[in-house]
Amino acid sequence: MVQLLACGAVIVTLSMGIRHGFGLWLQPVTQAQGWTRETFAFALAIQNLVWGFAGIFAGMVADRFGAFRVIVAGAVLYALGLLGMAHAPTPMLFAATAGVLIGIAQAGTTYAVIYGVIGRNVSAERRSWAMGVAAAAGSFGQFLMVPVEGLLIAQFGWQQALVLLGLAALLIIPLAWGLREPAFAGGGMVHRDQTIVQALREAFRYPSFQLLMAGYFVCGFQVVFIGVHMPSYLKDKGLSPQVASYALALIGLFNVFGTYAAGVLGQKMAKRHILAFIYIARSVAITAFLLAPLTPASVYLFSSVMGLLWLSTVPPTNAAVAQIFGVAHFSMLGGFVFFSHQIGSFMGVWLGGVLYDKTGSYDIVWVIAIALGIFAALINLPVKEAAIVRYPRGVGGAT
Repeated sequence: MVQLLACGAVIVTLSMGIRHGFGLWLQPVTQAQGWTRETFAFALAIQNLVWGFAGIFAGMVADRFGAFRVIVAGAVLYALGLLGMAHAPTPMLFAATAGVLIGIAQAGTTYAVIYGVIGRNVSAERRSWAMGVAAAAGSFGQFLMVPVEGLLIAQFGWQQALVLLGLAALLIIPLAWGLREPAFAGGGMVHRDQTIVQALREAFRYPSFQLLMAGYFVCGFQVVFIGVHMPSYLKDKGLSPQVASYALALIGLFNVFGTYAAGVLGQKMAKRHILAFIYIARSVAITAFLLAPLTPASVYLFSSVMGLLWLSTVPPTNAAVAQIFGVAHFSMLGGFVFFSHQIGSFMGVWLGGVLYDKTGSYDIVWVIAIALGIFAALINLPVKEAAIVRYPRGVGGAT
């Protein structure tokens, strides 16, 4: 288990760490290319949507054939996408590389696939904790990689920085070797008591699955809007780019503690209560940030608090899905939940660009983020976490 968690954690560190810094490229790219912020935001919105949609199919393949091949393919596409992002001459090609290629790459190298391996190989008693470790690794990647990405841009320029990150993404390939699963040796498949169709029918008829998906939509909206647009928001308010880099790094640092704590608490507390607290706390933190005088200190305080809440939704949400439905089709079901997250991400990053271009301000999107946090807190409270009871022979449906 140590090798599995170590390799999975480093893969998530690289994959998530690279993507968390994309907001640092918003102004360099748009200024160099003469594009609007909406153009850049739309490409990243496409990335998030493709990531979520492709994650469903990446999960299906990983459930049937193992995660190794999926991760290797994702690493190659990540490198190609970053290279294309650096040299795309038009908004369409930028959206195709930064959006489509990198979106598919992230589907194969992040949570849905990695958590599937964890779910199949870690006992239920330690599953939430193990997922917390993997999520914390993604947060550490943000803390580690965002300042590095800012430094690369400053030292080598935004294009060469993307090329160097593409080379870093290829390090995922040897790490994937540590996630090979004996049950999938030789390219074989594992027998399932349910077909894919039966598993999907069962999940989508279950109200708690729908509530978890709706809550995850809100998570995506909030974190991607903040992650992509906060650097420009702070610069618009007269703060230096270094403040934004440090702010994103602090989110990553404190998210290490927040996600790990959420994983540990998920072994002891109702996951719906953990999720409700996280969402309402986000709304409180955003409200306080907007009302307080904007200074570097207030930015760092907000970033630290948001860091504790950033990806801490990931372990309890995924552990709840595994607890309810089991692990046979977990990567696929996790992919559907994550697709909802990415629809929210699409809306958050895209609306941020659209409403800024129309109003010259991010104020409306901040208010939407606050309202959605309250909504998500309320809808997570009725979630039923008990394992679903199936009819004999795994026929879709539950008692």
